[in-house]
Amino acid sequence: MSDTLQSKNTCELILALDIEDRKDALTLLANAGPELKWAKIGLQMFTKYGPDYVRQIADLGKNVFLDLKLHDIPNTVAKAIESVGKLPIQMLTIHTCGGKEMMQWAVQAQENINPNLQLLGVTVLTSMDQTSLDLLGIQQTPAERVTHLAGLAREAGMSGLVCSTHEVQTIRAAHGDHFKLVTPGVRPTGSAAGDQKRIMTPAQAKQVGSNYIVVGRPIYGAEDPAAAVAAINAELA
Repeated sequence: MSDTLQSKNTCELILALDIEDRKDALTLLANAGPELKWAKIGLQMFTKYGPDYVRQIADLGKNVFLDLKLHDIPNTVAKAIESVGKLPIQMLTIHTCGGKEMMQWAVQAQENINPNLQLLGVTVLTSMDQTSLDLLGIQQTPAERVTHLAGLAREAGMSGLVCSTHEVQTIRAAHGDHFKLVTPGVRPTGSAAGDQKRIMTPAQAKQVGSNYIVVGRPIYGAEDPAAAVAAINAELA
């Protein structure tokens, strides 16, 4: 990626609310302070608490990233998007490995129900490495797999992707700034990697061209969540 693209890049923090108890999650959001603009709700918490949980977080003034990674036949995914697209959410994920037709149906449903909703295609999960792909019988490296799926996503009309920070430059080289890129697997300097196998620091993620980074444990496990948010935002400034 060119220095010009890097210098223009802005990168925002998204908090992954991977917390079992709703009360604890809402308390965390309050304690994280106004510098935190985004919250991600995953399949675990959405399944447990449903649409009302989304509304509660939106009512706190946070942008909501609903990370459901939808993956089914095209019509089923489209109908699901028609339902969740009515909620106060700004981002929603689907699996790019569901295929080009599924993504096309998803884009059409998103445009019909909520034109302002950012639909993101998930490429290769950050918990997966070369061994993981080999066991699935996929004869590609993680980077090759991501490149292939990104191409299908663009052909299907997608404009956002979730990928590892280590694939950002490859996607930028192939597609420029076409995609908004959301990158999990980001850990502030000194944090444990946990179950993420392909990670970078916030500053590194911004440098390679990420538009949004997703961080969980280093914030919700911190003694002072607001200070943790401020420190990460300082890295992204």
